Amino acid sequence: MAATPWYFVAALLTILTSSQGILTTLSQSDGGYKYDYATVPFLAEVFKLIISGLFLWREMRTSSSTTSRITTDWKSVRLFVIPSLIYLVHNNVQFATLTYVDTSTYQIMGNLKIVTTGILFRLFLKRKLSKLQWMAIGLLAVGTTTSQVKGCGEASCDSLFTAPIQGYLLGILSAGLSALAGIYTEFLMKRNNDTLYWQNLQLYTFGSLFNVARLIADDFRHGFEKGPWWQRIFDGYSITTWMVVLNLGSTGLLVSWLMKYADNIVKVYSTSMAMLLTMVASIYLFSFKPTLQLFLGIIICIMSLHMYFSPPQTLVDLPVTNEAHPKTLKQVVVEEKTDS
Repeated sequence: MAATPWYFVAALLTILTSSQGILTTLSQSDGGYKYDYATVPFLAEVFKLIISGLFLWREMRTSSSTTSRITTDWKSVRLFVIPSLIYLVHNNVQFATLTYVDTSTYQIMGNLKIVTTGILFRLFLKRKLSKLQWMAIGLLAVGTTTSQVKGCGEASCDSLFTAPIQGYLLGILSAGLSALAGIYTEFLMKRNNDTLYWQNLQLYTFGSLFNVARLIADDFRHGFEKGPWWQRIFDGYSITTWMVVLNLGSTGLLVSWLMKYADNIVKVYSTSMAMLLTMVASIYLFSFKPTLQLFLGIIICIMSLHMYFSPPQTLVDLPVTNEAHPKTLKQVVVEEKTDS
């Protein structure tokens, strides 16, 4: 899979990410969930763990050199605990943020992770970006924010800047944690030549364990009134719910591939374009009313995409000069022989 072009994986990630919110909405019944939504991330982690294990087993059987690309040193393995902890804290910060701000404000503040990803990308991974690329990242943040802003005549517009200061601080923290988790995961994926499937196996093992800890904590918090989580893990599940699990798991596998063979900026563009694609799909599926801001945001994001990934010479039309090119020594010698 390493030979797969990154733009093909990014496009597939965009499609899966855009369908994630749609499938989650379709899995609801009477405005709520009949299943315990905390079990979905756990099952998605288990799915990713199984798939990574199968691919690793297949690779070890077909390639004799794979064993040299598996690091079993505990000092290396324990580093994969860190992104799992960051994601765990991030999920709790998300819920805390939503207690202070409304959904629209939260989505708009979430676009800060685009800029913070670029900053951490430069600081921690030492990856230099050109001025055009920095401008493209800024345009992407502006475009996604513009697409989410509703008309100023609506009531939700009045609540955009009236949330408590705690809500804005938590929103900034959430965006920073999301970017940090992505940057650190990319660092782990590229720090050695270990096979991707072995790295995924470590990452998703710790992810599964932390999700189990979260389910057990929920049981204790509610006094086991519905019984232990493993006895009701599939209660209320439907075909749509299983599609949510498979979608979430497949998205995670594609993101890990991009972290290994591409970078965080590609992932940011994929998820941002997926958000816009979700809004467009919602027009047909959920009678979502498109706004002028949505179309304007899509145009800005497409401009940003073109600006970031296109070669600089295609973005700037340099004037054509008629100055003669200096002759090479070989050309001078040939002309002198001809004249003589």
